[in-house]
Amino acid sequence: MTDAKPLNVLFLCTHNSARSILAEAALNHMGHGRFKAYSAGSSPRENQTPNPLALQTLERAGISTEGLSSKTWDIFALPDAPHMDLVITVCDNAAGEVCPFWPGQPATAHWGYADPSEVVGSDEVKLEAFKQTLHQIKRRLDLFTSLPAASLSKMALETTARDMAKQ
Repeated sequence: MTDAKPLNVLFLCTHNSARSILAEAALNHMGHGRFKAYSAGSSPRENQTPNPLALQTLERAGISTEGLSSKTWDIFALPDAPHMDLVITVCDNAAGEVCPFWPGQPATAHWGYADPSEVVGSDEVKLEAFKQTLHQIKRRLDLFTSLPAASLSKMALETTARDMAKQ
């Protein structure tokens, strides 16, 4: 581990209650200090509480849920917000929306995942959908977190992150 500052990654989804929350928590768990993940949405849940099944899925996977909340992406465009190195949309709705201007023009990518909160069925079926979504996110993040430092420059980062969407 070097003394380099962590790479800031912002995961976006419309409601910031399921996929982006799973991605934020998973990257912070898997990143070993090389990455600092955040999440936000264009229309976050009013109560600022992530989907309870997302939190339950993370807890069952041994991933901390401390500090997770649904929040608007506008807070990351403020002058005192952390500088983002990479912004990743994780749902098709957010990918098509006009994002705010991000200071520093971070690299961007889209990693689409089906919305587990839209699955209909028993609690077991719904929980399995969240578990599968977390598994898909973790599989991509395993590759991402194992990248050498040279792959994390802005242009290389954008190309690599976009290529990972195809996996």
